[in-house]
Amino acid sequence: DLQSFFRCCRIDDHFLETYLFSTIARKVREYSEAHPEADIIRLGIGDVTRPLVPAVIDALHAAVEDQAKQETFHGYGDEQGYGFLHEALVGYYKSHGVELATNEIFISDGAKSDLGNILDIFGTDNTVLVPDPVYPVYVDTNVMAGRKIVFADANEANGFLPLPDESVQCDIIYICSPNNPTGAAYDRAGLKAWVDYANKQNAVILYDAAYECFIEDETLPRSIYEIEGAKSCAIEFCSFSKMAGFTGTRCGWTVVPTALLDGKLNKMWLRRQTTKFNGVPYIVQKGAAACFTEEGMKQIKETLGYYKQNAKVLAATLDELGIWYTGGKSSPYLWLKCPNGMDSWTFFDYLLENANVVGTPGAGFGKNGDGFFRLTAFGDQARTKEAAERLKKLLKK
Repeated sequence: DLQSFFRCCRIDDHFLETYLFSTIARKVREYSEAHPEADIIRLGIGDVTRPLVPAVIDALHAAVEDQAKQETFHGYGDEQGYGFLHEALVGYYKSHGVELATNEIFISDGAKSDLGNILDIFGTDNTVLVPDPVYPVYVDTNVMAGRKIVFADANEANGFLPLPDESVQCDIIYICSPNNPTGAAYDRAGLKAWVDYANKQNAVILYDAAYECFIEDETLPRSIYEIEGAKSCAIEFCSFSKMAGFTGTRCGWTVVPTALLDGKLNKMWLRRQTTKFNGVPYIVQKGAAACFTEEGMKQIKETLGYYKQNAKVLAATLDELGIWYTGGKSSPYLWLKCPNGMDSWTFFDYLLENANVVGTPGAGFGKNGDGFFRLTAFGDQARTKEAAERLKKLLKK
């Protein structure tokens, strides 16, 4: 039987946990098969829809040509990334007041990969603190490893931005700001509270900054290293996925400061990467570096503006309907309270069946997510406006 198979082959049954988005995909597929005429608008999974900007495309083409010539051909590169991309990232951080050394930056194939892989350098006996609700990958990667998980209580009362509880002991802390799924973003005082708590606990913050590019309010930090004391307790993860549409191109970075545990974690992560990772392709890194050119930044800002306009449309719709929500201003996500006391999955089915709109049930992000629902602004503008009209028609009292 299955359990005998596990014992014989030593397979970890933690891997049998169901991933949220697989469940959503199955439900939508089943509905589509039963209703082939349905015009479904998907505002669920946070994938981008706009193409790569011209500056990036030009750089990718040029890099392909490099690979066709003996004098510019590149084989294996440094596992931690090419110097030209390191330098571009150092300049990017400097633009919002953060000084980094190039050896503190590690280029990867995306923040999601590194958020899971970073756990290789931490023992399984560490206690992990995550907010509830939370991006499922934070929980699932630790469940797979068998670590103890405790939760910070994020809820409507605290605007889904919990502050540390001094009575809770932990070793690893996950923070995402602007947050996925709630769209809420910490101000400097909120992040300072977490940094002080981590330093006092001798804990390490794993800080997911994948959505920092959506922040326009200068009172909100775009990097945790804008906070005093963060370099001694935090590892930051970021990505070109949402900033520049690299979800299918794959490139990100992780910052491991040398001030963290006297440089030990920096050396351990370098060891892990040089052993298990052969680096991001030269072609992709050249495309990523083009994001930070003057023309690249201008074009990326235009694309981000497209998504921000979608967020405004959805926010205005929820305002008109009198529905409570977080996010939308400094985030591509809007986290709304399900109307009429519906639970998350009931509301998911209600929207799918009556408006043919797909979102993400909050219950899939944790216990505190039940009764809430996530919409994303990454869709096509015309389709987002159509979805907004369907929501108004369905939910207007």
